[in-house]
Amino acid sequence: MSRAPKPLPLTTTQVRQIWLHAQRLDVRSPFGDGALAVADAIAHLGYVQIDTINVIERCHHHILYSRIPSYRRADLRHAQSVDKSVFEYWTHALSYVPTNDFRFFLPAMREHRRDGHKWYASVTPADMRKVMRLVRAGPLTIRDIEDDVLTEKEHLWQSRKPSKRALQLAFYTGVVTISERQGMLKTYELMARHFGWDKLPKPASTKDLTAYLLDRALRSQGVVSLDSVCHLDAPSKKAVARLIAARVRRGDLVSVAIDGAGKQEHWAAPASLEANGEAISPDLVHILSPFDPLIIQRKRTNLIFGYNHLFEAYVPKPKRKFGYFALPVLVGDEIVAALDLKTDRQNKKLLMQKWTWVGEGKKTAGRKELKQKIEDELARFERFQLAE
Repeated sequence: MSRAPKPLPLTTTQVRQIWLHAQRLDVRSPFGDGALAVADAIAHLGYVQIDTINVIERCHHHILYSRIPSYRRADLRHAQSVDKSVFEYWTHALSYVPTNDFRFFLPAMREHRRDGHKWYASVTPADMRKVMRLVRAGPLTIRDIEDDVLTEKEHLWQSRKPSKRALQLAFYTGVVTISERQGMLKTYELMARHFGWDKLPKPASTKDLTAYLLDRALRSQGVVSLDSVCHLDAPSKKAVARLIAARVRRGDLVSVAIDGAGKQEHWAAPASLEANGEAISPDLVHILSPFDPLIIQRKRTNLIFGYNHLFEAYVPKPKRKFGYFALPVLVGDEIVAALDLKTDRQNKKLLMQKWTWVGEGKKTAGRKELKQKIEDELARFERFQLAE
């Protein structure tokens, strides 16, 4: 019986370059312009996380801006509400996902229809009948419902409005979708009416869903681990592990060993390994969201970049190291600083709360030139922040 080949050794520099290429952060404008660029970026990344924090621009806009230099908020609105090339649903968090991937989310919608949703167990049949009667009459926002009697929350993220809880449950079951956003105000619409479907697409099989999770990670990460494929999705790990093993046997995936990873296994497609080694311009600067796909998996970012990001929005001020909402700064293929920024929209300027050098940024050699590069990018970032 032949032994499995030893994992191919990779340095963290090699893996950084592979991952940055997979994330399309190795060139200035990989997707072009406009709503089509937004759809292409989300299709490539697989999802773009949505979050409510707006100390600076909300993360879904920020993540797209990092890959589309000419990005405008209206481009995402057009993709969601006009082209309908993207829609909202839950990945590891609420996210924009490609409409072409809709069938992979139908199994979760069916599960919620069958079993309910733990966050919305208090929704009554009467609450559901009320909101469905209203949404059948036309798209609506929660502000259109003025007769709610507020109730106590059952968990931190839950609304006190029964109608909003009912709309959210209808969203998770796939009966309604979010057809438009104005800031964080959502417009709810019947799913089939929004997309113009007579019936919903056929749900993906369990086998197809497993392949989708792995392929999405390979496309957007380049080098993957079981944890990175199944981020906050432990139930999928067994099936994904079996698929990885099958692809390794076929030669479709190669086992790799990353410096410092210890016993954690990683894999990559041969094509990704053949493309590695391309140096990234040291003049390329990205000020990243803490929810960016390059940052959100903290342990992976620490392993590959040697940078342990601290999200300190919920940390008492005296205990913060980087600041309330620090943004990692990527220069070339190194994370060199963390900037705690705040947008003063009233006075139309970007405020620097704290600048922390990390990694290669701690070195004094070349610090003046490095700081100038980041300040140049900050000027562009400020224009994006303040644009309408």
